[in-house]
Amino acid sequence: MTAITPLEFVHKKGIFGDHHKKNESDLLQISEVKNLTIIQVVKYKKSKINIREVKVDGLEISEKNSNVESNKETRILWSAPRTWLILSNKENIIDISKKTLNEKDFAITDISHSRAVIQIKGLQAREVLKKGSPINFNEFAVNKCVGTVFHGISIVIDSISKDPDTFNLFTLRSFGESFYHHITDSALEFGYVGV
Repeated sequence: MTAITPLEFVHKKGIFGDHHKKNESDLLQISEVKNLTIIQVVKYKKSKINIREVKVDGLEISEKNSNVESNKETRILWSAPRTWLILSNKENIIDISKKTLNEKDFAITDISHSRAVIQIKGLQAREVLKKGSPINFNEFAVNKCVGTVFHGISIVIDSISKDPDTFNLFTLRSFGESFYHHITDSALEFGYVGV
């Protein structure tokens, strides 16, 4: 049995919007991120462990708000005080996390199936996000994350790269279809490729 992704029946592939006389390589790319494990980690209030001494998949866990630690396959996003999101393409990231983060000090929850993840990439990606979110994207750097809203839908934005601008956008699965339509509608002005 195969899993049905949150945007399986919504995401369309092809070229859309104002793409006339533009190179396809200059257009935005919008895609659904699949096969991503998302783990929420919460450090208990009573825990005495020093978080600076803990590493998951070779990555430190940052106590600084909005910071992201990353390697090729795993990203750790600061989500709230004593709360992080671990995102990985590794199939065994839950086992890796449980070895490092003991259940006496941390609550570990797999939330992969409760999130829709959209990636937007391209020179105009920031402009699309500015249309629906109050964040100052001019100062939003790579390896930063933020919880915000986009047209009233709660999302998390993870800045992946600056060349070209690349963002992973997370929302609850139940809002995935509406959020997808808001993003693609906002991108029509610039033209985009659904990949």
